Amino acid sequence: MFIDNHYIVKPQIMHMTGHYDRNGKLCSIITETDKTIITDQSPFDTLDGSLRAVGFTLRGAMESSRWHHGNASMCPVMVNPVEQVVLFPTHSANNEDTIWFNPDHIKRTFSFNRKTLIQFSNGTYLIVNIRLSAFNNKLTTAEQYKELTIGLATSTFTLTLYPENRKQRKRKKKQ
Repeated sequence: MFIDNHYIVKPQIMHMTGHYDRNGKLCSIITETDKTIITDQSPFDTLDGSLRAVGFTLRGAMESSRWHHGNASMCPVMVNPVEQVVLFPTHSANNEDTIWFNPDHIKRTFSFNRKTLIQFSNGTYLIVNIRLSAFNNKLTTAEQYKELTIGLATSTFTLTLYPENRKQRKRKKKQ
């Protein structure tokens, strides 16, 4: 287990949750595919710091997600637009019990005593106190949001690369 002062969200993240240390401070436990990291920041601060490192804010990312989802609550969030990492919460972002999941590492989900058993890409399992149907709905929404934001980013990038309109291109061909 590694201890860090801050953490930048990477594609290897599988899930993140809050944990109180022995002094009563809310910290983050981040599970990646090959290691577990404890940060000295709350999950909310960890996500915000990760976004600020690339020029964005968690508040802005959450507002964007709500705008795309029709002002719904508990929306997935693009927490690393550079590496295209989306996380989705099990509860409200302000709830201390919230677990943030990366849909890219969820291989399979099962119902287990009215809870959800999650199998991850590295072969590990986790039981979450949320019904399977609710969890799968959040998972599907996160996957769709990632596809949507990646699609928007590539179309915007293409428009930036080729800003000329057709008339300008035709004039250049005639010359």
